[in-house]
Amino acid sequence: SFEPWSSRSRLTKERFASSIGSVPPLLTVAPNKVVRNIVGGVVSPILSNVYLHEVLDTWFEQMVRPRLKRRAHLIRYADDAVLVFESEGDARRVMEVLPERFGKYGLALHPKKTRLVPFQGIRPGAPAVPREDRPGTFDFLGFTHYWGRTLKGTWTVKRKTAKDRFGRSLKSVSEWCRKHRHRSLSEQQCVLTAKLRGHFAYYGITGNSQSLSPFRHHVRRAWHKWLSRRSGKAYIPWERFSELERRYPLPAARLSRVRQVT
Repeated sequence: SFEPWSSRSRLTKERFASSIGSVPPLLTVAPNKVVRNIVGGVVSPILSNVYLHEVLDTWFEQMVRPRLKRRAHLIRYADDAVLVFESEGDARRVMEVLPERFGKYGLALHPKKTRLVPFQGIRPGAPAVPREDRPGTFDFLGFTHYWGRTLKGTWTVKRKTAKDRFGRSLKSVSEWCRKHRHRSLSEQQCVLTAKLRGHFAYYGITGNSQSLSPFRHHVRRAWHKWLSRRSGKAYIPWERFSELERRYPLPAARLSRVRQVT
C-alpha cells in the first residue's frame, strides 16, 4: 500500500517531526479474535511492541525509507513514536499512508496526538524570527522538545517536562497525601521523598531545572494542605509547618542526568 514518491514532488530543506499517538484500547487482530490492550497495565507495552514492530518498525525500514528522497528516522517506545524527516514532502506522503497502514491491522492513530510539526533549527546569526515562523514543539515520553539557546547563544534542541505530565504527577502526589494524611509524619515523609527522588531521576536532565523546583514547591503545598485537614481543628500555620519540615525534610530539586551543552 506504499507507492514511490512522484518525481514532481517539491522538496524542501525543512525537518518535520511526525508524532504518533497511542493505538486504541481495542485491537482487532483476526476474525473472532480480539486482544484488549490494557492501558497502564504491565502487558500493555508488550502488546504494543509485538504489534508495532511489524506494523510500523519493519514497514518503515524495509518499505518506506528506501523510497524517500531525503533522510528519515523512526524513534518509538511502546505505542508512542516520532518520525523525523529532512523533507516536508516525504513527511506529508508518509502521513497520508499511515492511517491506511494501521487500518490494515485494525489499528488507528490518535487523532489529536498525530500531527506534522515543522522542527527546523535556526541558523546562528540569523535575524529575529516572528513567533509564527519559529520551529514547532512536540511531546515525547513526558518531555516537550523545542529549540532554545544555550549559555553561549547557540541553538540546540532542549527538553522540559510536558505540561500534562507535570499536572498528572502532581495530581497523583496530592491524591496520595489526601488518602494517607492520617499516617505518621515519618511514614509520609518517607513516601514523598521516594516520589520526589523518582521524579527528579527521570525529569532531572540538563535544561529542565526550571521544571523541578516548581514541582517540589507544589508537592510541599499539597502536603501542608492535607496535613491541615486531618480534622476540623488541624490547620497548621506555615511557621509550624516549616518547623516540621526541618525535622522531616523533603529532598531538594536536583539534576540527575547532566551533560555539557555548548
